[in-house]
Amino acid sequence: MPVTVRSFAKINLGLRIGAIRPDGFHELLTVYQTIALHDVIRVAVTPGTGIEIRCEDPGVPSNESNTCYRIVERAMRGMGATGRVVIEIEKRLPVQGGLGGASGNAVACMLALEQAFKKNLSGTEKFLLSSEVGSDLPLFLIGGTVLGRGRGEEVYPLPDLPPMSCVVATPEIGVSTPKAFADWDLMMCGAGTPARADVESASGAGQSHAELCSARPGLRPGPTGAPAKLTAFSPSDRMLEFGRTVSAWLSGYSQKTSKSGRLLSGVPARRGGRAETPLLDLVRTGIENDFERVVFPQYPALRDVKSVFEKAGALYTSLSGSGSAVYGLFDSGTRAERAASRLRKQGITAQATTTLTRRKYWKQFRVSGF
Repeated sequence: MPVTVRSFAKINLGLRIGAIRPDGFHELLTVYQTIALHDVIRVAVTPGTGIEIRCEDPGVPSNESNTCYRIVERAMRGMGATGRVVIEIEKRLPVQGGLGGASGNAVACMLALEQAFKKNLSGTEKFLLSSEVGSDLPLFLIGGTVLGRGRGEEVYPLPDLPPMSCVVATPEIGVSTPKAFADWDLMMCGAGTPARADVESASGAGQSHAELCSARPGLRPGPTGAPAKLTAFSPSDRMLEFGRTVSAWLSGYSQKTSKSGRLLSGVPARRGGRAETPLLDLVRTGIENDFERVVFPQYPALRDVKSVFEKAGALYTSLSGSGSAVYGLFDSGTRAERAASRLRKQGITAQATTTLTRRKYWKQFRVSGF
């Protein structure tokens, strides 16, 4: 009998891009939030060997490059399990949408695989395998509101927050995350954000950071080929500012909870003096997604979606990850549905949903086979 699970999506509540690390990745600081939109994963074990991936979406690879394939291969070795694993992915989330679809699929497969084999990996093993396969996989082992740092794989559970109405818009635009990082580095080098016509030549031609910045006097490449100001190992002022913002929010939130962690009162809003949810208080601290500074100039249609959310009364709206998904948070399901309808009339795929607390994330994760 196949094991069936839901693979939920995530959004980023703010994202700061820091220095390039010695391993070539950027230092990141973000707050992940799981939401109710999801794919459906079915895992079955049959006699034989190998891993088979079935998915009707042509954008989902069925070979070793698929994150599900890679994590199942590692998990089977870790469990000492043998057999033929068949993975069916019912894709409802966009590919390359910035919602963590492929990452969530991989974690869902690993957890379903444990049930299929009736064997368990340790918690440490699951976090290690997840971080080996991708930077934002570990967050799906926690769910709810999660602090991510390092390259995004170092995760810490934040206080479980009440749900909020949310609308996710997914325009038919593919944003390359590596290209977005390269464009960020160009901007940090002082080269400015490349125009749309320059995207392929500037950030898709395999140029090193040293080459990109070679024409900029005073920017000496560091040991990994990046300019010295990007390879400094100490956190940037902007990263520190984000960290202080989140710390201050956590401090204020903890003062409004009981010893059991239950919310005692809302957090005063910055507008109108009415009580708001702690999640809204967090987004109103001024956190933002750095990727918007390089993605929006190249894809104005994504900035237009954000404007629609703002005009529809969103309490907070942002690009998720490097995109192309753009989301808005609303104070009621009715307003969220109206915003989604407005976007759909413009030919943009949009779905109204809610944020998921950690408790609901795990309660709704299991479908069958447990």
